[in-house]
Amino acid sequence: MQQPDVLAIVQAGGAGNRMDVLTRERTKPALPVAGVYQLVDFPLSNLSHSGITDVWLSVQYQGASLEEQVANGRPWDLDRNRGGLRLLMPQQGAGSPDEDGFATGNADGLLKLRRELHQRDPEVLLLLSSDHVYRFDFRDLVAEHLERGNECTVVTTEVDVSEAGDFAVLDVDGDRVVGVDYKPESPTSGTVAAELFAYRPDTLLEVLEELHGELGADADRGDSGLGDYGEHLLPRMVSRGRTGALPLPGYWRDLGQPHLYLRAHRELLTDDLGVLNDPVWPILTQHPQRSAARLLDGSQVVDSLVSSGCRVAGTVVRSVLGPGVVVEPGACVTDSVVFADVRLDRGAQVTESIVDTGCRIGDGATVGSEAADLADSDQVTLVGRDSEVTPGADVGAGARLEPGTRA
Repeated sequence: MQQPDVLAIVQAGGAGNRMDVLTRERTKPALPVAGVYQLVDFPLSNLSHSGITDVWLSVQYQGASLEEQVANGRPWDLDRNRGGLRLLMPQQGAGSPDEDGFATGNADGLLKLRRELHQRDPEVLLLLSSDHVYRFDFRDLVAEHLERGNECTVVTTEVDVSEAGDFAVLDVDGDRVVGVDYKPESPTSGTVAAELFAYRPDTLLEVLEELHGELGADADRGDSGLGDYGEHLLPRMVSRGRTGALPLPGYWRDLGQPHLYLRAHRELLTDDLGVLNDPVWPILTQHPQRSAARLLDGSQVVDSLVSSGCRVAGTVVRSVLGPGVVVEPGACVTDSVVFADVRLDRGAQVTESIVDTGCRIGDGATVGSEAADLADSDQVTLVGRDSEVTPGADVGAGARLEPGTRA
């Protein structure tokens, strides 16, 4: 049977402002996950296992931070002559003012690609975010979308109602989306868009042009006025009456805020939750070449993930250590995520914090606090890349150290 012609666009362009100092020098999809992965590995791995081999990776902010990681698509068997992985970078002089430069939202980013989409003309267009951890077979989405004759099909998931205000909240009737409320102040439902979509391309382009005609005149130069998908695009698609809903089975988490990032890692410490370690559906990545981790005499490691190249002589509790982390005797990491090549000297304490790559925490220094409320991003301590916390210093709960800081 002939397979449908599918193009996938992974939107990996956001500046990730809510992750603060951790995304000053990297795009959010390059953030590490569970020690040895990056966020972008999840959409690319799911696409690869689903047999989707024509993938455009749309990069906006700090695009160079992804180039080494995606390695021209090799980890996902996407380095090929036909189709494969294509990186889309912002351009100047690409066409009209609303086609040039950086996108002002993911719907605006689609409009900037309209000429290339017209030329490529796939049967189904998949649109994916790269901020989430999940396992999903996109063949199910393509089949549902085509079988129902939908113009748009939205993959849905369930979150706590108290958190739904960060997403597009959907009103679903059977297999149809009949209403959308984008980032409401007082959500009444936990059914939200998982930011995985299938579109009928000709209809999508028609609606984008229609919205641009309505909104563009009042927008700034270089801005189409479309913003993010939930502001105008998805509500307009829903109003046409042919937008379907497909529930995502299993685990799904957004990692786009510090407290959500820590929560997801706590959930993954002792259980793969059907995502990380399925031998039939592994998460593929560009693995660092490091020796095995060393857990030395006197060390204590409890409910933690310890990556290759680590050297632990101290205590690690409910935490994630990225590749090459050193924890000296008397040092302790608790309820934290520590990125690659961080060093904790003797007696250093890191608690309920996220510490970026290449940092050094000096003798007896304290970062974070066990009294922090991990349901509040403002209380999670963030230490930017290549920072140094001097011996005996105290970096309190909720502090933000910019990259290269000496505190």
